[in-house]
Amino acid sequence: MKILIHGLNCAPEKVGIAVYTSEMAEALVARGHEVHVVCGQPYYPAWKIAEGHSAWLYQSETRGGVQITRVPHYIPAQPSGAKRLIHHASFAATSLPPLLAKAVSFRPDVVLAVAPSLVAAPMARLTAALTRSPSWLHIQDLEVEAAFATGLIREGGRLARWARGFERAVTGSFGKISSISPQMCAKITLNCRPSVPVYEFRNWADIDAITPTDVPSPYRAEWNITTPFVALYSGNIANKQGIEIVVEAAQRLRERGDLTFVVCGEGPNRANLERQASGLTNIVFHDLQPKERLGDLLSLATVHLLPQIAGAADLVMPSKLTNMLASGRPIVVTADPQTALGIEVEGCGKVVPPGSGEGLARGLAELLDDAELRHLCGVAARQRAEERWSKTFVLAAFEAELVALVEAAKAPRTTSKAP
Repeated sequence: MKILIHGLNCAPEKVGIAVYTSEMAEALVARGHEVHVVCGQPYYPAWKIAEGHSAWLYQSETRGGVQITRVPHYIPAQPSGAKRLIHHASFAATSLPPLLAKAVSFRPDVVLAVAPSLVAAPMARLTAALTRSPSWLHIQDLEVEAAFATGLIREGGRLARWARGFERAVTGSFGKISSISPQMCAKITLNCRPSVPVYEFRNWADIDAITPTDVPSPYRAEWNITTPFVALYSGNIANKQGIEIVVEAAQRLRERGDLTFVVCGEGPNRANLERQASGLTNIVFHDLQPKERLGDLLSLATVHLLPQIAGAADLVMPSKLTNMLASGRPIVVTADPQTALGIEVEGCGKVVPPGSGEGLARGLAELLDDAELRHLCGVAARQRAEERWSKTFVLAAFEAELVALVEAAKAPRTTSKAP
């Protein structure tokens, strides 16, 4: 097949949606398909243009057999609600010309849009209509619901009504929709036409590259960590994580001489977080590490920390969770037990109330003080990764769905030509 993918984030970004879009595209190439990607310039999670790229130019390259066209777009240094909207709208506008060019020169068999950015998704839908090819919308984040949960949009106003109406119109226009958890799929089903199929396309863990190990992580020596226990947060540092409670937990557990908190990440809230942690000797900050060292980083953790604000645990499924599970380490997550996130972590660690630094500290301490429980949760985490999050299984099933969509679209045309 000839597959055209349209999405804001792509490699070389190290975290989040970019990782899955890039690995999906490369896996499809490895399976014999021709894949073109139209994406933004790399900027996430630091919210600044990556070295070697330009926020003002179109650029082309090939990575892992995937032909990539990068478009210029606005990148706010301090993303607010209004600035994020302009950010996404600029990507929608600048990505349309190369999409139209691909419609003529590439003639894709299927067009796949990745959201975020939902604002840009109509550009992919238009391209599919022009080429008479099926369209697929893959939703990584429920952006509108998340905007309400994080306070970027207030319920009841004109903007709220416009946002929900736009979301319904866009999701209802695609031929197929997918998302990354059963709960997110259920929410999407309520917003689109009954005839639009919704498919659960999970993010995955590379369970062959990331495996449990008892060998001390090389990061211990590199970062001079001497305590027996490490509580690790790694990933984006932004408002939907509620990561401030990690600093509060470090404050509550500052008297423990056996524990170091490690925050490894980048994002608009990092400087503020470092200010909050000023004076604490049991917490350290480091930048995101190279993808090829992810196994070493995850093995540094005695316990993984996964904070999430109240209201977001059914709206996004943190991409970092999959590899946390694969590492065979227990997790402390802040979520209500019956949310998608709470259900995924149940039995693999501790599920504590969102927004509670006290709860995070208590759950962490309980795991650190109970070696048997820690071991059992780690074993369960690895088993869950193998059963639910295998990269090979998830991508093979997705490819089969994609092939079926294309074949179904071609069938009526074939039939109409029959004598």
